[in-house]
Parts: sequence; structure tokens; C-alpha cells
Amino acid sequence: MPKKTVGTDKDATAATARLLLRTRRTAALATALASDGGRPFCSLVTVACDSDGSPILLLSLLSDHTRNLDSSSLASLLLEDTGRRANPQTGPRLTLLGRIIPDEEARLRRRFLARHPGASLYAGFADFRVFRMSVESGHWVGGFAQARRLEAGLILADADAARALGDAEPSVLAHMNTDHREALDLMAQRLMGRGGSGWTMVSVDPEGCDLSRGRGIFCRVQFPRMATDAAALREILVGLTGAAREASQSAP
Repeated sequence: MPKKTVGTDKDATAATARLLLRTRRTAALATALASDGGRPFCSLVTVACDSDGSPILLLSLLSDHTRNLDSSSLASLLLEDTGRRANPQTGPRLTLLGRIIPDEEARLRRRFLARHPGASLYAGFADFRVFRMSVESGHWVGGFAQARRLEAGLILADADAARALGDAEPSVLAHMNTDHREALDLMAQRLMGRGGSGWTMVSVDPEGCDLSRGRGIFCRVQFPRMATDAAALREILVGLTGAAREASQSAP
């Protein structure tokens, strides 16, 4: 994986692109038709992210896009946040290029269903399979005259950190959701400005964690620094909890 450089405008752009990738729940999937001469074919899919940011998809084997991927794994995904703007062209979007192949690792299925709990109704059907995108490069557009190409090393999280957090994730989620429910509510309410209670942590990665309040309500909490392993993650979560409690005490 290419090494990341630090302190550059390109890194700031990449950080914004990674946040968009981590917070989108749908994407446009472009594949080449297995028939009709390989003509471009675009479809709407739901997505989640692996620990390193690699997109995860749950696809029906009966769908055209899945048959296309069986013929050629080359594909691209477009993720965007433009629909609520008066001029959609001013909104951010990220196109990822790479290969999408089946991957039935249990972690991927768990992370996808955490992001799309309604999919549990059909995820176990014989004609559904989990896929993972191996990202090769990306193209970011932040608005007018804000286009940049990004190599995979700037889009994906550090591989060692992602692996460490992926291994620790089940125990971290169990601990936070059992022993620190109040802290999660405070993080969502006081740090992220979100309402309601009953927030649970559904996933964690080197750059942040995702909270959910059910019914498709999600909140992304970005970390102040990268969590390189479980010990670093614990320090960050303790710090965020303290900051949330302090904000709660100072609130009118």
C-alpha cells in the first residue's frame, strides 16, 4: 500500500473523502454488462465499510450487476452528498475504482448488517452474497474546480491499525454497549449535537466510531487522532467520554 504523506492539502482532501465514504449508506455501482458487448451498466446499491474503509456490499446473485461482476470484477462506486443542495454540482462526491469480489469473512457480514439492520431479513437467503471492493484509486470532487485523483493509500486506513481494530471490535462493542450506554448518549448529544437517547456503538475503525439509535438513524464520531490499536482506542474513548461529560455539565 502506498505510504501516506502528512500536512498537505491532498491529505486534507483525502480526510474529507474518507469521511464521506464512511458516512454514506448508498452508492451508484457501475459495472460492464456481461452481455450486450460490455455496455456500461449503473445501479443503486447499499454499502458499508470494512475497518480500513473498503466498501462492503450485499448483492443478490440474481441481479444484473452481480452477473456482471461474475464476468468482470472491475467496477466503480460513486458516493455523494449532493441531493439537498440547490445546485448539486457544488456538493462533494467520491468515485472509487477497483475490483469487487465475493468475500464471506464473518466480519464483513457483521459490519454490513450493523449499517443496514433491515437487510437481516434477507441476508441469509441462498441467493445473497457479501462482496468487498479492493480499492485501487479514487476521484474526488468537492465542488467547482475541486477535483483530485487519490491513490488507494490516501483513501484507506492504515492496514495494521485497521486489522488491530477489526480484531478488537466485537469486544469493544460489547463493552461499550453494556457498560457505557450513558457515555454513548452523551457523545451523540453533546459532541455531535444529536438528539434522543438509547444510542449504541455499532462499528469502530481507526478514525472513528458509528453510533445508531435504530430506524436508520446513525451518527459518526470522528476521533481526534488515529487509533492504532486497542489500547490507543481505549484512551481515545475515555477522552471523548470526559469531553462529553464536561460539555454536559457546562450546558445551560
